[in-house]
Amino acid sequence: MAAKHPSINSKAVQAGGSLSFFERYLTLWVFLCIGAGILLGRVFPGVAVALDAMSIYQVSVPIAICLFFMMYPIMVKIDFSQAAQAVRTPKPVVLTLVVNWLIKPFTMVAFAQFFLGWLFRPLITGTEIIRGVEVPLANSYIAGAILLGIAPCTAMVLLWGYLCYGNQGHTLVMVAVNSLAMLFLYAPLGRWLLAANDLTVPWQTIALSVLIYVGLPLIAGIYSRYWIFKHKGRAWFEKRFLKYLSPVAIAALLITLILLFAFKGELIVSNPLHILLIAVPLFLQTNFIFLISYVAAQRMKLAYEDAAPAALIGASNHFEVAIATAVVLFGLNSGAALATVVGVLIEVPVMLMLVEFCKRTAVWFPREPEKATLPDPRCVIPDR
Repeated sequence: MAAKHPSINSKAVQAGGSLSFFERYLTLWVFLCIGAGILLGRVFPGVAVALDAMSIYQVSVPIAICLFFMMYPIMVKIDFSQAAQAVRTPKPVVLTLVVNWLIKPFTMVAFAQFFLGWLFRPLITGTEIIRGVEVPLANSYIAGAILLGIAPCTAMVLLWGYLCYGNQGHTLVMVAVNSLAMLFLYAPLGRWLLAANDLTVPWQTIALSVLIYVGLPLIAGIYSRYWIFKHKGRAWFEKRFLKYLSPVAIAALLITLILLFAFKGELIVSNPLHILLIAVPLFLQTNFIFLISYVAAQRMKLAYEDAAPAALIGASNHFEVAIATAVVLFGLNSGAALATVVGVLIEVPVMLMLVEFCKRTAVWFPREPEKATLPDPRCVIPDR
């Protein structure tokens, strides 16, 4: 039986209880932004044309600004100095690297091709023009799914690990290592998988997108974190800086979605079924990858406090990077961009479901409760 926390009550905190107001209702905000974007596109169609003209080398300046502020608050929270811990306890980190880069991208291709490229193909009619080439809409959706599949979560997984009583120190290590891996692997892997699915994109474009939407926020996050710690101290960073910074990422995400759907309103209104069709392979992929990781963690005899966040980091997606890359590669009004946005719709409810599953199955694993971070100091780690 797991060790009890010295205080008060025996009822475990429910997943979602420690989410902020914005995070708890993120799916609702996304739906509202869809409506606002569609309305904006219909009432002020000239806005889309004006914003599209504000671009440099096919990179939309307004979108680039929004996406930088979406990514920076995530990167500045990561303590990369803890990566040294991976040398002492490498199993969870190795598991996430194998799942995220050797398994997940290819299972996503398989799910997307089976459902969007074959089973649902008769329901996904129409084409769109991407870089002067007419492409079936189903292929564009597959491209968006691929971009999601090669972007492991490095942001909200900290929250999921927190809510499932995981080892936050090791979760930070996994996040840091996978963030660095994404910086080097996302572009070549993305180009190869897209080309294999008849969607060839210029190498320079995808490399530029990763540099802008991962590299720059990563460098800015590392430097500003160092500067703040040196001149203001850790306490000021955690109690003051992060307090005002945290809403920025979600606000930037929501503004980006309004702009995305301002351009995609017509497609959604005419094809609402497509949202559901795209969600099916994404939902199945999320649960499949979680299951693989969770079972592998059990076979590796990992403690629950390491196994749960290791499985969750593979299951969830870094949809911010996927959205950004889809926008740069295929355009704001592309089916690929829409597919990545659907990833946002299912992310929060599905991950909360998996968090609750982890808590209920903790008894399957060896326990190291002293490493756990409890969402509430009054609660206990469930042992049954």
